Amino acid sequence: MPHSLRETIAAFRRAPLLVMLSAMAIGLSLFVAGLFGLTAHNLQRALVRIEERVEVVAYLKDSVAQSDVEAARARLRALPEVAAVQYVSKDDALAAAMRDLPDFQDVFRDLDSNPLPASLEVRLRPGFRTSAGVEAVAQRLRAYAFVDDVRFGREWVDKIVSIRRIIAAGVSIIGGAFAAVAAIVIATAVRIAVSARREEISIMRLVGATAGFIQRPFLLEGLITGLLGGGIAAGLTYAAYRIIDQSLYRLEWLPSWWMVAGIAVGAAFGFLSSAVAVRRHLRAV
Repeated sequence: MPHSLRETIAAFRRAPLLVMLSAMAIGLSLFVAGLFGLTAHNLQRALVRIEERVEVVAYLKDSVAQSDVEAARARLRALPEVAAVQYVSKDDALAAAMRDLPDFQDVFRDLDSNPLPASLEVRLRPGFRTSAGVEAVAQRLRAYAFVDDVRFGREWVDKIVSIRRIIAAGVSIIGGAFAAVAAIVIATAVRIAVSARREEISIMRLVGATAGFIQRPFLLEGLITGLLGGGIAAGLTYAAYRIIDQSLYRLEWLPSWWMVAGIAVGAAFGFLSSAVAVRRHLRAV
């Protein structure tokens, strides 16, 4: 068995509680990030589904000529932002209102004339379903003299984007705070291990052991501790997902590569924390 692995196993046996404390600190920091990531991922998926239905509706004046409408449709379809342009006549609008609002069918039947305007419904292409894209198309529609009003849902799209940004900031702040705690715990564990093996390290230096040879067991210990922390975070995140999905709200699980990346981040964090701590404390030995 390699010396580094043998010493790492021995260190785990000497202080299993300290190792688990370090792993839990990393696991909790990544778990918080995982919860925010789960929320952000599902909000992102909801945003994508909402953006697929984003459209700009231009309500037309009753005096508009059909030839003007067809000419406008042709020009709008040529725009790079536009996926489709549908003309909805006054009769189609009334039929849709009667279908979607069955409680008001009697009211619609008693009308002497159709009060609903004709409209152009403009659907946008992927990549242009943003506030800027919606506003650009809306401005083009307002330029037509026969357009009476233009409506679109930019406001609620902006709100969802703002929520996503807030969540991303929360991940950075809270996850960073937990990461700092984990780094302190790991550094403390390394310092205790170095102090406990002070005499052994001194002897190893006297017989010509290199700094890398001495550091490798500590680095491997940090790497394995980080892997354990990443695994703990993945398990806790999945447990939280199952609880929320079954009892509160239907969620979509994170992509597999996110979980792999999270465990890899835990391993890298444990390794780097150990590297910084062991170099600092070996100077005092």
